[in-house]
Amino acid sequence: MLDPITVGVIGTIAVFVLLFLGMPIAFALMLVGFSGISYLASFDAALPKVASTVWEVASFYPYTVIPLFIVMGGFASSSGITRELYGTFDKWMRRLPGGLAIATIGACGGFAAVSGSSVATAATMGTVALPEMKRFKYDPRLATGAVAAGGTLGFLIPPSIGFVVYGMLTEQSIGKLLVAGMLPGLLLTFAYIGIVVAWVKMNPAMAPASPEKVTWAQKMASLKGVWEPLVLFLIVMGGIYAGFFTPTEAGAVGATVLFIVAMVKGRLSWEVLIGALFESVRISVMVLFLVAGANVFSYFLALSTIPMAVAGWAAGLEVSPYLIHTVIILIYLFLGCFLDAISMMVLTLPVIYPIITALHFDPIWFGVIAVLMMEAGLITPPMGLNIFTVAGVANDVKVETIFRGVAPFLLAIFLVVLLITVIPGIATVLPDMMNR
Repeated sequence: MLDPITVGVIGTIAVFVLLFLGMPIAFALMLVGFSGISYLASFDAALPKVASTVWEVASFYPYTVIPLFIVMGGFASSSGITRELYGTFDKWMRRLPGGLAIATIGACGGFAAVSGSSVATAATMGTVALPEMKRFKYDPRLATGAVAAGGTLGFLIPPSIGFVVYGMLTEQSIGKLLVAGMLPGLLLTFAYIGIVVAWVKMNPAMAPASPEKVTWAQKMASLKGVWEPLVLFLIVMGGIYAGFFTPTEAGAVGATVLFIVAMVKGRLSWEVLIGALFESVRISVMVLFLVAGANVFSYFLALSTIPMAVAGWAAGLEVSPYLIHTVIILIYLFLGCFLDAISMMVLTLPVIYPIITALHFDPIWFGVIAVLMMEAGLITPPMGLNIFTVAGVANDVKVETIFRGVAPFLLAIFLVVLLITVIPGIATVLPDMMNR
């Protein structure tokens, strides 16, 4: 009989082989986890473990936050928030270098505050912003790059599905994780804007100046497009931060408010309602099956003792913990070229999280770092999900052009990761204040 660690290594390799053969990641994790538990324990132990895990994940009340956040994004898009947000930022930013691209990123940040999905942010903003930038003869690289990169903010700025999944897999407070993303999300938004300004300053042909002047009266009138997402963000995140309600309750409140707004504006048709509900069910089932598969696989890895062995080995190395932290970031950067963000979390955290705790890093702080690196994965070739989302919207732009357009924005993500590593308080100050 093989020793447990050898079985764990074989199982891990088997997962990647099954993924290469095209098996969905949730089923690959569950199959290998079930087989490994059967080998290391018994078939009688493995079968009820799979059944109980699927049931526990599907019936766990806090996980209902996922469909609620997705429904919020659907209602936000149908209620016209996206177009109004872009209109506001366009009025105020148009005269700056690359003003329309800056407006796009600002509107992406605003929409991200009411939507937990990066793909939804990229898709909805792309339909609004790309035609406008094309009209003013923006270079396709800058136009599509700004939309694809801005869309990643939906994975970081709360409410964020990324933080929800991280909290589910590591048993950390989802409320604290969501709050922890606020300052880094704002910082990354400004870093993206800085990339646009620097790019256009170096090559003014990327973004011809807009000849249309905007009066102060028009600018002030446009601010009405900001109040809805701002009030909703304050209700949802302010309620969580102040302890008025849990993340799940916040999602319910946000979805209800947006439902009412869409109804009052007369923009909530049966088609929109059913579409939003269907999308929330589709994404929720996908995420919950991924988490269930990860839990079964994690149980198998625990039996194999690999996480404990790796964590002990890493903690005993005569090197700086930050060197190991850098290696983990590079691993995420590599995996981001081939896996989507949530799959990356599900695959890596069973092994990487014990290393982080063994090195005495703050789990909330690392959650922000992990989500930032998942964001990078959304815009790295060849599997960047946001790239293909934008390519679907801008069907006259080649995928290779979009990849070249997002490359400078990856620098902004790495810069923010570096800043949070050097100054952890950027990620931890707000969650720490929740304890007081």
